Amino acid sequence: MTDMPAAQHAKPIRQIVIAGGGTAGWMAACYFSGRLARQGVAITVVESSAIGTVGVGEATVPGIRDYFRAIGVEDIDVLRATGGTVKLGIEFRDWAQPGSRFFHPFGLYGVPSRGVPFHQYWLKLQHAGEPTDLAAYSLCSALAQRGAFMLPPDKPVNDLAVFDWAVHFDASRFAATLRDRALAQGVRHIDDVINDVALDAQTGHIAHLVTKDHGSVAGDLFIDCTGFRSLLLGKALGVGWTDWTDLLPCDRAVAIPCAADATRDWPYTVSTAQEAGWQWRIPLQHRVGNGYVYSSAMLSDDEATAKLLSRLEGEALAEPNLIRFGAGHRQRFWAGNCVGMGLAAGFLEPLESTSITLIQTAIERLAEFFPDATFDPALADEFNRATTLEYARIRDFLILHYLGNRRVGEPFWDRLRQADVPEMLAHKLRLFRARGRLVRYEWESFLDPSWLSMYAGFDWLPRAHDPMADHFTDAEISEALRRMRETVAGAVAEARPHRDFIAHITGGTPAGPLAA
Repeated sequence: MTDMPAAQHAKPIRQIVIAGGGTAGWMAACYFSGRLARQGVAITVVESSAIGTVGVGEATVPGIRDYFRAIGVEDIDVLRATGGTVKLGIEFRDWAQPGSRFFHPFGLYGVPSRGVPFHQYWLKLQHAGEPTDLAAYSLCSALAQRGAFMLPPDKPVNDLAVFDWAVHFDASRFAATLRDRALAQGVRHIDDVINDVALDAQTGHIAHLVTKDHGSVAGDLFIDCTGFRSLLLGKALGVGWTDWTDLLPCDRAVAIPCAADATRDWPYTVSTAQEAGWQWRIPLQHRVGNGYVYSSAMLSDDEATAKLLSRLEGEALAEPNLIRFGAGHRQRFWAGNCVGMGLAAGFLEPLESTSITLIQTAIERLAEFFPDATFDPALADEFNRATTLEYARIRDFLILHYLGNRRVGEPFWDRLRQADVPEMLAHKLRLFRARGRLVRYEWESFLDPSWLSMYAGFDWLPRAHDPMADHFTDAEISEALRRMRETVAGAVAEARPHRDFIAHITGGTPAGPLAA
């Protein structure tokens, strides 16, 4: 038997320095200051109020509510403090073709039977000449369509009652709320510009940050939240970039908030396909967030801005904010004693609201593999492996949105519909087209119902259903599905309008700070 290595005395982390604030920096500061409160770890955030943040990430996925619980705040308090609203999913308009609509819900479809997924029975009925809308079997979709909301039951009687929800919020208010909470938990805040990053000559690790007015800021563990500049991970440590613009060619966004049309009380994000990309609509209590994500090879910045301004539902509330980016990620997310988070680590267009998700999972993964001051490379290796897979899985899901389009004759969409796809995605597509088989890989952010919503929305359905669904006759399946639709409709009838839910939790008062 091989001798086990001798145990080494741990050298605990005593100083965490977070370079950059914004959503990523303050999410990390708030989480770790609470998690490490009793372990004598000092946390410092270095950010400059003179440097703006992107600050347009206003939509989330349900996992964000796990983060709220981890830092000890309630969902409702976040909605109050940030002018937030409920998000039940995303409606995709004009993506399959002009005039089309479909919904990606945060919930399940139908009820499985005899170990056979629900969608196989739905497909069998489709093939028998009795097509029905997949959304009719999703309580989440039905609530969204009615502009209604209710909290999911704690103990759902069956899968028809299973759904989840996320939030839309003002990203600047969210970051400010987290900052206040982190400061109350003892986080040190230095408002200053980072002029340089000093490396240790022996280890190559970061030794300290050099600031304009506060001198050196030393630490054991550094978290890079400096945005696209990636001052620590990219610039100082020289970690390269994996470029995916050949797969996701949108490289610009212009964002503009506007006044809301009071008749559009929709508890979901809207994504509308446009000539050279797509446009988002994110409703908040006090305004609507809008943005046009596009390819600069197909549309100029001035044209994109003019088109977005012409499509606003109300008065513009700020000047257009132009954002340049490229799809991809750092070749390593953790190098030496530095971990990148947010835009410093990578970027995928906000088509499925994954930017904040990737911050959150990076925080949770760092907590899982939290090092001591020796920084065993095995921890970084596994962190990097898992994070690379997570980015790739999200990338493939985003590619599917473009690949399924039937917007024939439009250069941007024609190119993406005919593009080669990564083999892992191609394998998924082949198996679904053959027999409706849904494949789940390691570190998938989007599970089977999400993929199913895309396949059905683009009418990308298989040639045959699972033979195991033939246990029941077409008539038996038709009756079972009819009862499911009635159950969904009955549940929705009991829900309150979304605007009533928001009015109830806010009491008609303006957004205020979260309690520390």
